[in-house]
Amino acid sequence: MAKKEVDDRFKKFGTVSFTSISKVNDFIDYLEKGKVAGTRCKECGSVFFPPRADCYQCLSSNMEWFEVSGTGKLLAYSKLQYGPVGFEGDLPYCIAVLDYGDYKVFGRIAGELKDEEIKIGMDMKTVVNKLPNGQLNYVFQRA
Repeated sequence: MAKKEVDDRFKKFGTVSFTSISKVNDFIDYLEKGKVAGTRCKECGSVFFPPRADCYQCLSSNMEWFEVSGTGKLLAYSKLQYGPVGFEGDLPYCIAVLDYGDYKVFGRIAGELKDEEIKIGMDMKTVVNKLPNGQLNYVFQRA
């Protein structure tokens, strides 16, 4: 009997990856190509970020990928002084939500922005970030 191959590409995501197997492992392929991607339901048009393999609106699994591109508006942010397990060495850092119109993206603001430069409503973009240990994630930068 042939051994079934495990698709564990998702272990490459984030500072600390708590999930190695996902139905949306293609997300990692996009990051490796320098693109951040979400999914869109081909049946009802619902848009998802982070990407989903199944639509909770119409229960379809007929999804397509789209690139998170252009600029989003900074809706909210918070500077963290305490972090979850695995992120203690990164503190302090800012998490935020960007509004792209049809969808919102939750993530981290790139470290090069100073506190006084961050303003609600400012234009930002979502970009791929390669961590020193080779892991991949995405961050928000000034547009």
